[in-house]
Amino acid sequence: MTTLYIKNMVCDRCKMAVDKTLQDLGLHPTSVELGEVLVSEGITADLRSTIKERLENIGFELLDDRRRQTIDLIKSSLIKLVHYHDNRSAINLSDYLAQSLHQDYSGLSKLFSEVEGKTIEHYYIELRIERVKELLTYNEMTLTEIALEMNYSSVAYLSNQFKAVTGMTPSAFKGLRKPVRIGLDKL
Repeated sequence: MTTLYIKNMVCDRCKMAVDKTLQDLGLHPTSVELGEVLVSEGITADLRSTIKERLENIGFELLDDRRRQTIDLIKSSLIKLVHYHDNRSAINLSDYLAQSLHQDYSGLSKLFSEVEGKTIEHYYIELRIERVKELLTYNEMTLTEIALEMNYSSVAYLSNQFKAVTGMTPSAFKGLRKPVRIGLDKL
């Protein structure tokens, strides 16, 4: 059994693409999660090189450095939290990450800040704002519903945070002809 850590896996389509790529190489993934894949085979240096090349061709990166692997696990955990969990219940970010990664939060926080040049909290805010942009673009929910969905205490707080990150109000963003969104792999 081998664990592969893969950067830029941010959605279910990413998981399917990585799974197919590994299967095409004759591997048997037993678990494919955001940023982490278990394969039943051992991986030789030559096979690892081939996997790395194939993944890079479709926009992913095979991580070898343990620090980068940990950073990617932090990012994947936060993406899951923002996009796939019920955000209506308040959650303590440090407890969530410590439990998800089975590591002390202070060490995770220090590593993240050193490597990424920003705090985990700032990254989390950026993720939430990108999710708000996505929901605004769909035009299916009111700002009040989005604030509730994303567990903001008020529409005013959401609007202030949105403006602090993007430089514009949610209404101004919604009024753009071509809204500008940032890919999660670019945050």
